[in-house]
Amino acid sequence: MSDPPAARPRPLSERWLALRNRLVASPRFQRWAAGFPLTRRIARGNTRALFDLCAGFVYAQVLTACIRLDLFSILAEGPMTIEALAVRLGLPPEKARTLLLAARSLDLIRALPDGRFALADLGAAVTGNPGIAAMVEHHALLYADLADPVALLQGRTERTRLSSYWPYAEGGAVAPGEAAPYGALMGTSQAMIAQDIIEACDLRGIRHWMDVGGGEGAFLEAAAPHLPGRRLTLFDLPAVAERAGARLGRVGLGDRIACIGGDFHTGLPEGADAISLVRVLHDHDDAPVRALLRAAYAALAPGGRLVIAEPMAGTPGAEPVGDAYFGFYLLAMGSGRPRTADELSRLAHEAGFAATKERKTRRPLLARVLVAHKTGR
Repeated sequence: MSDPPAARPRPLSERWLALRNRLVASPRFQRWAAGFPLTRRIARGNTRALFDLCAGFVYAQVLTACIRLDLFSILAEGPMTIEALAVRLGLPPEKARTLLLAARSLDLIRALPDGRFALADLGAAVTGNPGIAAMVEHHALLYADLADPVALLQGRTERTRLSSYWPYAEGGAVAPGEAAPYGALMGTSQAMIAQDIIEACDLRGIRHWMDVGGGEGAFLEAAAPHLPGRRLTLFDLPAVAERAGARLGRVGLGDRIACIGGDFHTGLPEGADAISLVRVLHDHDDAPVRALLRAAYAALAPGGRLVIAEPMAGTPGAEPVGDAYFGFYLLAMGSGRPRTADELSRLAHEAGFAATKERKTRRPLLARVLVAHKTGR
């Protein structure tokens, strides 16, 4: 009987990583590194990063309190004392102080030398973008679904709140009443990135642009001034398209943007030479994504282009956004997953598109853009 094969030695890089991990895990080493001049800064930075991971939920709730109490809008009027802010916030002075010091520590507001508080850059950014406040309020559903993350990962949870909020995630028809809440949130999130997407696209030669999964039309509303005289079509589920038509009519675009209701599983309207999917693909699993890309290819005119715009996994400098945030958000939603640009390019190629190229955006953390072309004349 032959001897079992000898275990292969681990590569030097793996042995070094194992040794490093043992050192970092040692309380004795941690204390030494925190005091040694050459490692002190790294050790203290790691301690702060680890604490921030543990305390992140509290930070998010501080932001929620600021938004619900309208702190940023109040301070947009000008710096104020704690006493004056306590009155405006409807809080006892000591509780107002707790909130203000917490918000200051997170760089949402700043303390002035005379003891008054004023907006900092992050707080000012919230006042200028209502979509941020809407998303923060929306996260109450996500927090509830993540109360037991292991149960969510193991599939032991009941129907999640997010899957109820986004009814299309479960497939089937969406009633008009179900479309209202998520339609408004989609609008605010699309408005945050619409200009970035349009700016990244080459609009020359486009005669007819169709936005698939367009929600209540926020993206096409932003695109309309850049596409004068061109046909614009919004396609979404019937209940959503009906709401889009009403909203676009109220903002004076009812005659410019045609709103069509339907289901991409049964095909898309044909003839557009540009189709956009703005924050659509990451909401769906691979099979529906493949079906939607095939439908887009079939619907496009020869030589047309497909614009895919969404936050993507593996975005340099924004890995926690694509991989952590959207990974768990979509898990709670019950449908979809974040994909890398390479994955999306491969899926587009499988659907028949010949070439896919990324177009740079101002804020890739929020949205990256891929443009895929259909060959033909």
